[in-house]
Amino acid sequence: MSDFKLWYSSPANNWSQGLPIGNGRVGAVIMSAPQREIWSVSEVTYWSGQAEHTPSRSEGKAGLERMRKHFFAGDYAGGDRLAKQYLQPEKQNYGTNLALCDVIITFDRLEEGAEQINQTTEAGHFSRELDLRDAIVQTNSRIDGNRLQREVFASHPDNIVACRLWSERAGAVSFTLELKGSTEQFAVEAASESSLLFQGQATEKIHSSGSCGVKSQGAVKVVTAGGTVRQEAGRLVISSADEAWIYFAVSTDYRSGTDAWAKEIERLLEKAIEYGYAGLRENHFKDYRQQYDKVSIRLETSEQSALPTDERIRLFKQGQIDDPQLFALFLQYGRYLTIAGSRADSPLPMNLQGIWNDGEACRMGWSCDYHLDINTQMNYYPTEVTNLGESHLPLMRYIEDLSKAGKVTANDFYGCEGWVAHVFSNAWGFTAPGWETSWGLNVTGGLWIATHLIEHYEYSQDRDFLERQAYPVLKEAAAFFLEYMTIHPGYGYLVTGPSNSPENHFYPHDRSQGVQQLSMGSTLDQVLVRDLFQFCLEAAKILNRDEPFQDTLQEAIAKLPPLKIGKRGQLQEWLEDYEEAQPEHRHLSHLTALYPGNQVTPDGTPELSAAARVTLENRMLQDELEDIEFTAALFGLYYARLHDGNKARKHIAHLIGELCFDNMLTYSKPGIAGAETNIFVIDGNFGGTAAIAEMLLQSHAGEIHLLPALPEAWSSGAVAGLRAKGNAEVDIAWKHGQLARATLRAFTPGVVTIRAGESKLSLDVESGGVYHLNGQLEVE
Repeated sequence: MSDFKLWYSSPANNWSQGLPIGNGRVGAVIMSAPQREIWSVSEVTYWSGQAEHTPSRSEGKAGLERMRKHFFAGDYAGGDRLAKQYLQPEKQNYGTNLALCDVIITFDRLEEGAEQINQTTEAGHFSRELDLRDAIVQTNSRIDGNRLQREVFASHPDNIVACRLWSERAGAVSFTLELKGSTEQFAVEAASESSLLFQGQATEKIHSSGSCGVKSQGAVKVVTAGGTVRQEAGRLVISSADEAWIYFAVSTDYRSGTDAWAKEIERLLEKAIEYGYAGLRENHFKDYRQQYDKVSIRLETSEQSALPTDERIRLFKQGQIDDPQLFALFLQYGRYLTIAGSRADSPLPMNLQGIWNDGEACRMGWSCDYHLDINTQMNYYPTEVTNLGESHLPLMRYIEDLSKAGKVTANDFYGCEGWVAHVFSNAWGFTAPGWETSWGLNVTGGLWIATHLIEHYEYSQDRDFLERQAYPVLKEAAAFFLEYMTIHPGYGYLVTGPSNSPENHFYPHDRSQGVQQLSMGSTLDQVLVRDLFQFCLEAAKILNRDEPFQDTLQEAIAKLPPLKIGKRGQLQEWLEDYEEAQPEHRHLSHLTALYPGNQVTPDGTPELSAAARVTLENRMLQDELEDIEFTAALFGLYYARLHDGNKARKHIAHLIGELCFDNMLTYSKPGIAGAETNIFVIDGNFGGTAAIAEMLLQSHAGEIHLLPALPEAWSSGAVAGLRAKGNAEVDIAWKHGQLARATLRAFTPGVVTIRAGESKLSLDVESGGVYHLNGQLEVE
């Protein structure tokens, strides 16, 4: 059994047990059982809603001035009333990503007793697996005493979902295939005796009017060796085939501009049949492995390693976390989900559920969209360090589009130049504040997601990307904040506001005003603005341009407030040392200074690091801690940055054992933020992946730090191919908790500082140079 398979001896009875596949645009969750198989298909552009202008009631800078006078005077309730008047738009046709359809495959006859397979797990009787090495879901079951095998994958190069069904006995493959739409507007017709054609529209009435949304067209075709295929009552009926192949394709009219999108399906299916299943499989394998093979990891195995994946997860829930290789599997699964969900040519980045959709988030107030106050950021936290930089590119393009739409919002709501976006966005470029200021007035949401431009540059050192994309977008963001921010009359600091510290609440010093959300100069805003100004300053120097702008940035940076430590020893979340109204809150946005930022580091700012630790400890002391997927991942990330590997491991183990479905996709618990049930949210997968990588390699503090937070339980192991800032790759091996050897591959020349434990080494590296180091950081 491979160390990098998710495998099960019981059927998938629901979505949370199914196994995900994807090609960066089309996703499917494969729910396999002996008697049937269901593909829950989704498509990343299949959105309800529409592009539309958001009317503003703002009075521009004059309105800002009136609001700010109240906040500076300590009248938070009065300031909040004005904020609602000026900066709280009405909800329109915002929309949500929706599931597309189900492909339902039903097999003819079962071996007697096979329907009881969920209770009996006789070896070889039924199994299903997702092999991360080839991105193929395979199922083995026994029907009429004969073994039926199936496999399915989503091909990126050929833009198709392909499936093969075969048996050890001739003529033993028989099944029916039908399509069931996931939206009200969905129609199926038989295009031929062996294919079904469908048309749909992404409509719903919670996040839009029910009449607007992306249109889709697709088809499924069955090819057989032997036997017969016929259509009957809108289904395909396959009888007595030796082997069968299923090909599924879909396209949408999202930003199409012409009707060419509707003709794409015929071309895709013709090409698929021309290649044949074996050709498609080979194309898929080569394309996928180019990305997946960039990183390998080996941690120690245990007896638990041989168990089915769901059993291993349950043991973690019981506190039996001595299964190091499950952490390695979790990291590679996160990389797999990144490759499956986001490719260089994906039309949109991954949303709240990646490119998959369980139908839960979109039927409640959340929307399956782009949350810009942690979730979308976390989706891409591991992308660079786990050597998948190409998967970052759809987000880069999305940010660029967001910046264009955000110029209208900056002018309409604030009377400012530049661009701004707030708490969330959609497929249509929504950048206005949310429709409730208590959570919707996060004025740095767009800036926060735009910091991924900085990350991509710092890892790649791609000057063309800096000049063409990153610097222009970030310069315009800086232009907004330079005009929008104001001087605090009491402190003399340059501050933002009014704005939220994402979704959190506080008591002002005058508690009679009740719980408040808006303030001036929240810590998150100041951290992000400082990073923005500093990067723009450095980029302008690299590009040798905009000297007056550089001077303006230097003056502004000197006026920004410092990070502060509160009376309880914690890192303050707000400029004032307010009392937390929800000390159990799930968000920890101010610790962005610790991760992914570097304004707080154990060596550079020990006092602030200690305050960050107090913040984490205070959260964990709360009996009613809002324990959800991204919070657990953040605890792991923050402790890794504090060089506390044991605690980082503990929180990622909790994420896996308590906040993962059987298919190891992470979820948010009911009763928190309005969730009614366990809802799949993919950010926990990516946050946990990033945390494991951070435990093994960090490069944010001006040096490449090997094994900065290695847990005692991972005494020996190896990882290869992780990326470091400065455009380098690193391999690491360790024994008995100590570095054994390392290899650095440099792709940009310069001086690199490498650290392991208390040892440091400075290397003058050349582009293309490979440097082998022993456990004492000596070059071999």
